[in-house]
Amino acid sequence: MSSDVIIRADCLGKKYVIGHESGRERDTIRDVISRIARHFARTTVDMLRGQPMLAGDTIEEFWALKDVNFEIERGEVVGIIGRNGAGKSTLLKILSRITEPTEGCVTIKGRVASLLEVGTGFHGELTGRENIYLNGAILGMRRAEIRRKFDEIVAFAEIEKFLDTPVKRYSSGMYVRLAFAVAAHLEPEILLVDEVLAVGDADFQRKSLGKMSDVAKGGRTVLFVSHNLGAIRRLCSRAFLLENGKLAFGGSVDEALTAYERLYKSLARSIASASFTGPLAGQIQFDQVICRQDGVVVSELNPQRDSEIELHYFAFRSFPTFDVQLALFRDGLHVTSCFDTLDEPPIRSGHFISRFKIPGNIFRPGIYTLGIGARTSNAWVWGSDVAILDCSERLAEGPAHRYSGIVGIPYMAQRIERNIVAKSES
Repeated sequence: MSSDVIIRADCLGKKYVIGHESGRERDTIRDVISRIARHFARTTVDMLRGQPMLAGDTIEEFWALKDVNFEIERGEVVGIIGRNGAGKSTLLKILSRITEPTEGCVTIKGRVASLLEVGTGFHGELTGRENIYLNGAILGMRRAEIRRKFDEIVAFAEIEKFLDTPVKRYSSGMYVRLAFAVAAHLEPEILLVDEVLAVGDADFQRKSLGKMSDVAKGGRTVLFVSHNLGAIRRLCSRAFLLENGKLAFGGSVDEALTAYERLYKSLARSIASASFTGPLAGQIQFDQVICRQDGVVVSELNPQRDSEIELHYFAFRSFPTFDVQLALFRDGLHVTSCFDTLDEPPIRSGHFISRFKIPGNIFRPGIYTLGIGARTSNAWVWGSDVAILDCSERLAEGPAHRYSGIVGIPYMAQRIERNIVAKSES
């Protein structure tokens, strides 16, 4: 490990063992007590038999990371991108020593500060003031060093009025502002930041990105996980693309984002490999996304033409209320959502198609990612980053400056010439 390499991962892997117990419904207190008793008896029998579980249960091994190798030099700002479930947060948790790898090792030189989820490292019963000193002590800072940075942290977090309030009473936005301010200002050699910054408002996000840039310019190392590809492009000097727990690409930001978009293109029609979550995940199955223009299935959209997006899905049972949602994202920003009904009518079991018609000149050239889902009155299913819309700049007609921005909006405009003649004074 050279003197400039501050983080090194060798054959890094993290495995989780997932147990599934069949036949479980909603538990009553009697069910819980009965299950505890069965678990105790089952554990004893399993030890005698040498079996991990009894019949009726299954074990699934899930590799959140597998054979990941990389080196990061001092002062680099590295973006980590990938679909949901690709292993990004697991990697940061290993680098933060929150969890241990199953195989391989990580070598880190220097003090690490991490902001992985709201409230990580905070004690809810302590005040904001007390948590600043607590986090500084965890980072190995002397009290005098913390005191020197204290006013700057409070000013950045904008929580002066609530400084002596227990943080359990903070809103999620206040929580993350203070957590980021502490992590960024107490001079760690390595700063790890997950998507948690999305909790803050737009002004705080801009301020945080500026602070991370200042941290990097000071010679410290930043690892930044985000779906905001625009922020990755502006802030980072390199990027890693993770897919299914493996390092699919590591290199320049532009090349990584190109690889990311290429990965989406390969999934543009079939969404069988997408990750769906929610209570309805086993009851609604999305099969396909199809894009059409002028009645023809296309892989690239002309942003000036009307577009039609079809979602194909199967309902395994009927529902008294039901609607399907299509969400559009651009550079990690939620642009808009569309719904296939207004009054959420009932649905029977069977195969369905929800069709969304979008007029021309709404999309701007670039890559849009799609999230799709469905909901009833009290349950839902959702999949993020399941497919892309590639709006081709080469297919657009007219000067490029007329297609700036994230989306276009329908509007009317007119130019009025006003000939004003000054009256002469008598």
